Amino acid sequence: MKRVKAACICQTLHFMLKDDLPHGEAVKLVQQEYEHYKSGLEKNRTQYKIVEEMEQPDGSIMVKIIKQYNNSAVGDYLN
Repeated sequence: MKRVKAACICQTLHFMLKDDLPHGEAVKLVQQEYEHYKSGLEKNRTQYKIVEEMEQPDGSIMVKIIKQYNNSAVGDYLN
């Protein structure tokens, strides 16, 4: 029998601008969406580590994140 001792998922997320909005408003909404995403992780008590956060030339945000998977222990993945 096998058991998961530790598990994390590594993701690259791109918070993209909406095409149908003025540029300034779209950038502001992307920033709000990103903050909302992070606060959701905190609210759900998901352990995570942001490896890299890159603002793109168009104002969108690209994030590399390692986060807890399905409430499993994270072991030393986040160190």
